[in-house]
Amino acid sequence: MGDAVELEAGGRTVRLSSPDKVFFPERGFTKLDLARYYQAVAPGILRALRDRPTTLERYPDGVDGEHFFQKRAPRTMPDWIPTAHITFPSGRSADEMCPTEEAAALWAAQYGTLTFHPWPVRRADVDHPDELRIDLDPQPGTDYADAVRAARELRSVLDEFGGLRGWPKTSGGRGLHVFVPIEPRWTFTEVRRAAIAVGREMERRMPDQVTIKWWKEERGERVFLDYNQTARDRTIASAYSVRPHPHAPVSAPLRWDELDDARPRDFDLATMPARFAELGDVHADMDDHAFSLDALLDLAHRDEHDHGLGDLPYPPEYPKMPGEPKRVQPSRARDSD
Repeated sequence: MGDAVELEAGGRTVRLSSPDKVFFPERGFTKLDLARYYQAVAPGILRALRDRPTTLERYPDGVDGEHFFQKRAPRTMPDWIPTAHITFPSGRSADEMCPTEEAAALWAAQYGTLTFHPWPVRRADVDHPDELRIDLDPQPGTDYADAVRAARELRSVLDEFGGLRGWPKTSGGRGLHVFVPIEPRWTFTEVRRAAIAVGREMERRMPDQVTIKWWKEERGERVFLDYNQTARDRTIASAYSVRPHPHAPVSAPLRWDELDDARPRDFDLATMPARFAELGDVHADMDDHAFSLDALLDLAHRDEHDHGLGDLPYPPEYPKMPGEPKRVQPSRARDSD
């Protein structure tokens, strides 16, 4: 596996053992390649993770090996990486790492971390999200181009309801994520309600192209706007995270004018460092903004009051939530009638 090497980031030195271990056999990328990638995009990945409780998606033996999600900060974590105490929907809690330095990404790479999953909160206030995250997930029969069309309409919806601005990125697959920085004034439940309002407005405008139907049997060949990604303990891969696919794609921050010409496979562990060196972090100004959800929550209220559109199902691992409809897929509900 080769002798250990030492890498520098932000004034810290991180030791990397077994640097020649192959993590992506299809491309030949090694553990050292992974660490050097995070070294190359360090300011960008830190901007995406700074002060956020972060779950690590770890592949100690590479993308073809077993993997797991590490939520609890390991005992081996250095003391210069702080933690935050978070509570899960089950009522259990944990201390999660909260990167505050670029070297934290290199330390995580040492342990086979491919993807970082940060919460939409900061460690100073773990109960009030400071990002509204919209996940546009193409369903079978649709592709990236369909997600782009949905994202363009989403951009208009955000602007019309409160002058919100979103920052788009590839998911690392066929989809798109759009993050909106918000004031940390609302609970997870309220932010999720705003996401549902966005989804319903998108459905009204693009009924044949976009859906927020939770049950897969109802979605059809449409882009699914996953409102439950705003629920507590549901996270979205961070910008610059490497995704666990054979060709080593990354979740690439984009400018809006790049969406049409971008191709998700163009952004990977090998190509992103050159893009970052040329353009820097194209989402660098995101933290300079904090928008209000008042207009979207007003829309949610009108949907409920005028149209009887209340809450939607939560993920299956969640306890039954107040106001939630029956959590059973429609075909099974019909069979039991």
